[in-house]
Amino acid sequence: MKFAGILAGIFLLVAVYCGLDPFRHSPIADFPDFESVKVDIPPWSEMPKDRDSENLLQKSEIKFLNEIQGPESVAFDPQGRGPYTGIADGRVVFWNGNSWSDFAYTSPNRSQICNPKPTILGYLKNEHICGRPLGLRFHKKTGDLYIADAYFGLLKVGPQGGLATPLVIEAQGVPLKFTNDLDIDDDGNIYFTDSSTKYQRRNFMHLVFSAEDSGRLLKYDPLTKETTVLLRNLQFPNGVSLSKDGSFFLFCEGSKGRLIKYFIKGEKAGTSEVFAILPGFPDNVRTNEKGEFWVAIHTRRSMYTYTCALFPKLRTFLLKLPIPIKFHYLLSIGGRLHALVIKYSPDGKILQVLEDTQGTVVRAVSEVEEKDGKLWMGSVLMSFIAVYNLH
Repeated sequence: MKFAGILAGIFLLVAVYCGLDPFRHSPIADFPDFESVKVDIPPWSEMPKDRDSENLLQKSEIKFLNEIQGPESVAFDPQGRGPYTGIADGRVVFWNGNSWSDFAYTSPNRSQICNPKPTILGYLKNEHICGRPLGLRFHKKTGDLYIADAYFGLLKVGPQGGLATPLVIEAQGVPLKFTNDLDIDDDGNIYFTDSSTKYQRRNFMHLVFSAEDSGRLLKYDPLTKETTVLLRNLQFPNGVSLSKDGSFFLFCEGSKGRLIKYFIKGEKAGTSEVFAILPGFPDNVRTNEKGEFWVAIHTRRSMYTYTCALFPKLRTFLLKLPIPIKFHYLLSIGGRLHALVIKYSPDGKILQVLEDTQGTVVRAVSEVEEKDGKLWMGSVLMSFIAVYNLH
């Protein structure tokens, strides 16, 4: 009984400390309006269990090690040249076959503070000044490159590169806070995501742990120059990719761990439905030439993250402990980074699972671009591109 009383006393002290946060050492001390939101997820029994028992991603080739920092999105131009990728110092760079060269910038305010730094996280402090290009897409007909920059919105740059021109910085009076990914249909309409109207990318961990639902799915019409909000109240919307026939597109809803199908044509045009429940937290989705979809997943959902999703007060309580947020992140991913990519059929069936569960070769994947029988995998967290040969 005495031991139980001591335990109860310790728990009470911890609870009081978390409630007051007297020394402001918690990760949310500087976010007084931080609020955790419940995540509506399916029963644990419905989570996909498919795995890659051979850890095939460990056979990937690591390319450009330490030559590029945080290559989130990987794109090839209409002539098949590249890759092009957006990196942590705010540049979009181009591989010319021999070396990397500057192609485009999103920020007009670049200075010495944007110069290369030893770690990817070293850029976070100045991202809002230097820019952070995330999703990249080439217009197949014009050769223009469209860029989703986390801070500067939706932009476009011509085939010759240079400083990109802003197209959208707000929608229906609400500024874009975390522009993330995009795709372009045959008419030139651009579908893109704004992951949050509350948190910027440099506070993405707060967005992850709050699971707040201010994210939006948007459409930009290049003829009228109007931006429409297609869906709102989304929890960390991210990757966007059109189907091969252009009748619909998929986008990732990160916090809920699912792919959503949005209909562009046909009887269901303008409506959406769940396309697939994912086993973890998705980033980008990309369509291959067969019309299949590759999804990059940051980490599998564990029972710990599943429980935290259902109980927002528990998340807030844990975040009031004087523990750096990176440790909360490590706990949420099971202690180490490990890569997972999944290929889905056009009707939502899992076709292939590729993993590196130990994170020994491919530690994290933000996007999977299939080209000529190879998967080009970028990662916002890594200093390389991984290439996996499908044959």
